[in-house]
Amino acid sequence: MPDLFNTGRRRLVTGLAATVASIAFPAAASAQGAPAKVTLAGGSVGGAWSAVGTAIGETLRKEYPGISFTYEPGREAGNLLLVSQGKVQLGIAHAQLARQAEAGVEPFTQPLKNVRAVAMIDPEAAVQILATTASGITSIDQIREKKMPVRVALNSKGTLMAVAGEAVFSAHGFSVKDIESWGGRLNYVAYNNGLTMMKNGQIDLIINMLAFPSSQIVNAARDTQFKLIGLGPEAIDKLNKQLGTETISVPANTYAFSPEAANTVRGSVVVMAAAEMKDGEAEAIVAAMLKHFDFLQKSHATLARLTPESLTRVAPLPLHPGAAAAYRKAGLLK
Repeated sequence: MPDLFNTGRRRLVTGLAATVASIAFPAAASAQGAPAKVTLAGGSVGGAWSAVGTAIGETLRKEYPGISFTYEPGREAGNLLLVSQGKVQLGIAHAQLARQAEAGVEPFTQPLKNVRAVAMIDPEAAVQILATTASGITSIDQIREKKMPVRVALNSKGTLMAVAGEAVFSAHGFSVKDIESWGGRLNYVAYNNGLTMMKNGQIDLIINMLAFPSSQIVNAARDTQFKLIGLGPEAIDKLNKQLGTETISVPANTYAFSPEAANTVRGSVVVMAAAEMKDGEAEAIVAAMLKHFDFLQKSHATLARLTPESLTRVAPLPLHPGAAAAYRKAGLLK
């Protein structure tokens, strides 16, 4: 005769164990301080920010089994708004655009005071200006002096890249409206789309902010003849004051088509969170990135240039207190 009591008890214990396991697994992340769910708003699919954002998600999955991570394509200004409003946990943006957001200046209509940095992920987002050799453009001043009907590609509206592109023109004494009055045209498009338009003869000049050497530029140069255009000291000074950028030089021969150095300005790209994020959650996110830093470095060329110490260099944004705690524990901050 079967032992119904013991059989039932075994079933009960087994059932309870399964129930506990189903509850404990997704809660594993929160049990270690990490948020149970993280959505990261980055850039367009296929771009550098997409690769970097996805890699950060993998470090969280590696460290906190059961965490729910989602990468969400976005645009810079939108990312800042989503983070500020608590609609996503993390976002990617230039620190300089976050400064614009804090002040409530274009493209923002009101100040965003609660955005904090978690980590710097790209220290060399340099303004790089390319003109097709067929256009005959050799400087930005030349466009103003000759009132050239130049066809321009800037990055999507709501990005520091677009703001910086417009600022390059204003630093040389003319505006987007001036270009249009001379018969030119402005196109606000994703960078890869702009490079394709150059290849197809639809664009004369393209401006973006990205690390160098850029694989996107190297690949595009196989089909299009470019000139890399530098900036003069007066324009650089105006841009640094307006945008909070820093002076940098793209060295000679960074690209095969550019035997001379090109002076320009650079911004930095950060991962950000809202000030309202719990300190323990921000600390856990940074701890995962530091523990799996080797993985991050191998995931994209932009990250390969970083050191653990460089993650802390988020100026002009303040660090989230939880992120700062993680860096202090790792000996990266005093």
